[in-house]
Amino acid sequence: MSRQVLDELKQQISLLDYLQAQDWRPARRLSRGRLMGLCPLHAEHQPSFLVDSTKNLFYCYGCGRGGDVIRFAELYHQVRFPQALALLQQWRGLPPLLRAAADFYRMQLHRHSEAVAYLSQRGVRSPEVVEHMGIGYAPGGCLRGWLTQLGFPLETLREAGLVTGAGYDAYIHRIVFPLEANLYGRSLSAAAPAHRFLTGTKGGLYAWEQVRHYPEVILVEGLFDYAALWQAGFHNVTCSMGNHLNGRQYRQLCDRPRTVYLAFDADTNGSGQQAAQSLACRLREQGINVRSVSLPDGHDPNSFLVENDDARHFRLLLEAALP
Repeated sequence: MSRQVLDELKQQISLLDYLQAQDWRPARRLSRGRLMGLCPLHAEHQPSFLVDSTKNLFYCYGCGRGGDVIRFAELYHQVRFPQALALLQQWRGLPPLLRAAADFYRMQLHRHSEAVAYLSQRGVRSPEVVEHMGIGYAPGGCLRGWLTQLGFPLETLREAGLVTGAGYDAYIHRIVFPLEANLYGRSLSAAAPAHRFLTGTKGGLYAWEQVRHYPEVILVEGLFDYAALWQAGFHNVTCSMGNHLNGRQYRQLCDRPRTVYLAFDADTNGSGQQAAQSLACRLREQGINVRSVSLPDGHDPNSFLVENDDARHFRLLLEAALP
C-alpha cells in the first residue's frame, strides 16, 4: 500500500470516532480540540490518555505509547500493521453493509419453519428477545442477489466475508445474530461448523451499553445463554462469545466497581470452569467483586433454563454463587 493511500485512509478515519466506537469516553476537554481520558491500552484510574482530534493523534502519559489511528488499532487489538489496516478498512466500510445483511436475515426468520423450530428447541420463544437481539436466519442462496440489488458491489461482499470467492452465500442454514461490527451464525446442521463469524474482531461485550450501569452483571459465554437469561428477566446479562475475553472486553468489565457473576459452561472437560477461574483472578486484581455460578455438570445457562423453565431456579444459583 502506497504512502498516499495510507495518508488518505488516516484522513478518512477519525481517531476520535474510532476510539468512541471502542467505548472510550473523554474525562475532560482541553483547548484546541484536545481531550483527556482513561487509557484504553492499560488499566488506570487517573486520566492520562491525550487525544488531539485536530491532528488525529494520541499519546498516553501513563504507558508512553502514542501515534495515529493505525498505531492505535495495532496496540488495541494486539495485531500487526497489515491486520490493523484490514480492521480499520472493515470498520469504515462494513456497518451499512452489515445492517443491510442483518435486515435481510431478520426478514427470513419467520419464513422458514426450521429456523423457528430450532429457536424453540433452544428455548428462545419470546418475540421480545428476538426483536431485542435482532435475530435472523440465513437460508443461503439469496443474500448476494438482495445486496447487489441494493447497490453493494460483489467484491465488497467478498471482502466482508458475506460471499465466498466463488460467489455463494457464506452463511447457509444458520441462525444469525448481528454484532456491532460483525455477524455471528449458528449452524442448524451438525455437518457444518457450529460457530461462524465474519472476518475481523468479534468486538466488545454483547449489548454492553445497555448493561454497563448495573452494579451487578452476569457474564455468559454464548448468545443463546444471553437470550435465555434476558428472556427470563435477567436484563443485567452480557456475553463474551467464548470463554476467553479479548482485551476490550476485559477493560469493559473493569471500567468501574461492580460485581460480576461468571456463569460459564459446566463443560465435561472442565474448560469453562478453568477459564472462569483464570478470569476471576484477573478481575479481582482490578478490584472487581467476582462470584462464580456453579451450574450442574454438562449444562450451560441456556440448557439449564430450558430444563428448568423458571427464573427462580437460576436466581437460586446466583444466590449460591461463591466468591
